[in-house]
Amino acid sequence: MSHDTSAKLVRMANQIATFFASQPQATAAEGVATHINKFWEPRMRRDLFLLIDHGGEGLKPLVMEAAALIRRPYADPDSGAGTGEEAAQSAPGGKGTAAGEALSETSVP
Repeated sequence: MSHDTSAKLVRMANQIATFFASQPQATAAEGVATHINKFWEPRMRRDLFLLIDHGGEGLKPLVMEAAALIRRPYADPDSGAGTGEEAAQSAPGGKGTAAGEALSETSVP
């Protein structure tokens, strides 16, 4: 993952955390996780977990707290896409490869 990609993911995750920080503390982490699970494709979540697993440098504490609730993607690292049930669950309006959809092109960011 490039430095630009990781910086962009950190910025996006922190923006989500900033929004949910105004929510009650008991539900803020769940809000961050729900947003990321619902709107981030498996490839983005995989890259986020690479950052988290290496210490989460630059990520707000609320993002780190939400990490336990974010679905870890089960992706073929060479395809750049989630497969099967993972893709079907996280792609808004998508059916995933389990329903016959093609995997994303690896050259598409």
